[in-house]
Amino acid sequence: IITRAQLPIKKTRDAEIIIFKFNNEPKEYFCILIGKNCKNNQSNFSPTVRIHSQCVTGDIFHSLKCDCGEQLDKSLDIMVKNGEGVLIYLPQEGRDIGLTNKIRAYKLQEDGLDTVDANLTLGFRDDERSYDVAVSMLKKLNFRKINLISNNPNKIKKLNEDGLKILNVIKLKIKPNEINKNYINTKKNRSDHIFD
Repeated sequence: IITRAQLPIKKTRDAEIIIFKFNNEPKEYFCILIGKNCKNNQSNFSPTVRIHSQCVTGDIFHSLKCDCGEQLDKSLDIMVKNGEGVLIYLPQEGRDIGLTNKIRAYKLQEDGLDTVDANLTLGFRDDERSYDVAVSMLKKLNFRKINLISNNPNKIKKLNEDGLKILNVIKLKIKPNEINKNYINTKKNRSDHIFD
């Protein structure tokens, strides 16, 4: 942990930001803690956690091509409603292929490929992300048992393998729009994401 400070946000004033350094990597990692149980690192407390990968187009510009911004927004709503939560925001743009390659993948999608085939065509796996940093951050905060907000079974599997205990999985219901319906169907049919 490098530094921490109170960070009142639009959804709640009861929030704190913590900046982490991981193995001297140049990347900056951070999380937002909501509620006193999370901020005070209560022992045996199992927080509601969202591990969110950066999506400039969705999180900032509310792109209609994906559901990332909506997932972030709904996750924060759940935490505020529960009065507790940990949002880990990972610098893993485009499933960790970077913004430039994500836009290249968008162009391939305009030419008819789905998100999986677009990534494969660019020489990447369907999903390049890892969650070891997120697990280290949670362990540093003394959280080893969590309630996870996710529709991604692969994320759940990787977190369990890295030593976190997932007590409950909270699924996000996202209503597709006319533009992202194929993207969401690809998540369901090719990446096994669960939306029901």
